[in-house]
Amino acid sequence: MINGESYKPIIAEAAKMAIGEENIYERVFIFELLKDKNDPNAVAGAVGFSVRQPKFYVFKAKAVLLATGGATLLFRPRSTGEAAGRTWYAIFDTGSGYYMGLKAGAMLTQFEHRFIPFRFKDGYGPVG
Repeated sequence: MINGESYKPIIAEAAKMAIGEENIYERVFIFELLKDKNDPNAVAGAVGFSVRQPKFYVFKAKAVLLATGGATLLFRPRSTGEAAGRTWYAIFDTGSGYYMGLKAGAMLTQFEHRFIPFRFKDGYGPVG
C-alpha cells in the first residue's frame, strides 16, 4: 500500500526519468515572472536565484505553471494548543504566487474559499 508520505519520492523519480535530471533546477527562488513582449497577456518565463550558490537564473518557457501554494497564514486558525502548529497550516504558503500572478496581470478569483480543518471528538485534521 502506498501512503501519502510515499507519493512525493515516487512522483519525483518518475519526473526525473521523463524530463532528464539535467532539466531539473532545485532550490531556486523565483521572484519575478517575465511577460511575453509579443503578447501582453502571456508569461514567457521567470527569473530567480539559487538559495545555495551565487547564481542567477533566467528561464524561458512556452508555458508557466504557478504552483506556489496558497496563503494559509493570512488568517489566524481556529485551532488551539497542539493543533495550531499542524502541517496543514504551512508556514511557507505566504501568498507569493498570488502576488506574482497579480503583478503579471492575472485575474485573481475565488478568494472566498478558506481552509478550515475538520474537528471531531478527541481529534482534528484536514479532510477533502
